[in-house]
Amino acid sequence: MQMNNIQKLSMAAAIAAAFAFSGSSAFSAETLKLGMSVPLSGAAASWGKGMEWAGQKAVEKINAEGGVKAGGKTYMLKLIVLDNKYNAAEGTKVAHTLINREGVKFIAGALGTAPTKALQSISERKGVLLMTTAWGRSVKGPKFPLTFTQANTPAEVLPQLYGYIKKAHPDVKTVALFNPNDASGKEIEKDARATWAKLGVKVIISDFFERGTTQFQSVATKISRAKPDIVDMSSGPPATAGLVFKELAVQGWKGVKVVAAGTAATSFLKTGGKAVDGTYLGVASNFDSATATAIQRSLSAEARKKLGEPMNALFISAWDSVMAIKAGIEKANSANPREVAKVLPKIVFASSYGPTAFGAAHEYGSPQQMLVPSIVSQIKGNTVVEVARSVPAELKKKIEMAK
Repeated sequence: MQMNNIQKLSMAAAIAAAFAFSGSSAFSAETLKLGMSVPLSGAAASWGKGMEWAGQKAVEKINAEGGVKAGGKTYMLKLIVLDNKYNAAEGTKVAHTLINREGVKFIAGALGTAPTKALQSISERKGVLLMTTAWGRSVKGPKFPLTFTQANTPAEVLPQLYGYIKKAHPDVKTVALFNPNDASGKEIEKDARATWAKLGVKVIISDFFERGTTQFQSVATKISRAKPDIVDMSSGPPATAGLVFKELAVQGWKGVKVVAAGTAATSFLKTGGKAVDGTYLGVASNFDSATATAIQRSLSAEARKKLGEPMNALFISAWDSVMAIKAGIEKANSANPREVAKVLPKIVFASSYGPTAFGAAHEYGSPQQMLVPSIVSQIKGNTVVEVARSVPAELKKKIEMAK
């Protein structure tokens, strides 16, 4: 059957329209690189690999939904994740690779205070927006207008965590602190010491260990002889904390176990076994439970299959940071990091927890802390049980104002 001239013209127009449509979307979309500096090897590798996985899931979701639109352009996201080995030297190498070689303008996650500081020394100068989970206060404040924290840090975690423990165990009077011997551990030790002191708990030992250490008999002997009511591993990675508590159990110490940076039961159980039962965790949550959102439950179920452990607060922060960057770019109608940094403190965006915003200027001098629930959890058997949750009052106010 032959087509007449009108039919031919109509088909030509339809083909042209189809090409025009595709050219305005996928064919003309630009690639926007997001970087991530996390440990992918060593004792903290599980944290880095989990953040990489969650960040990639967020990127895939955004790209599947049409990418990020701003300034008349469509951007498809690409995530570049490099191993900072949780130290400053490797953090510097990663920073140069991401910013100078790859041309990354948005960092969707940086784990560890030392590698974050190394990255920040370049990112702030080069106009790169940085999202980090670093616990050190030294990476925050008005001097760093392009830096934002994507997960709770000691100022948000310690008062509620330690306060809950003191109420649950009113007779505790002494604590032993044990932290990594690096920038993260030393900064957190100061916050931990001060917070325990406010609660009337005396620090009788404060010691440090080198990351990668696997033998803790001597320090366990020192701690058990001092007989502290509490042993607080503070910022120690899960695998290391498990080894310490296992050795303490062998030496007969029985007290309150705390890991302020504790994220999940899996890594603890692998190294500590039954010795970690009852441990209080500061940044863990059961994302399989009814208190989690639908997206958190979905991600956690998939994480169990892909990573061998459920979602935790550090992993999920990578999802949230990618979503924050997308929301900031679209609100600023620009992919310029400086413009995005200006609008982030002014918006409420969709995170894995639900509506979320940045704030805490009263704490750091600038509104650069992602406001998410502060959760106290405890390992009971083979699972993490949430025992307390607090939503920041500032977040509630921002959500109400945005309605």
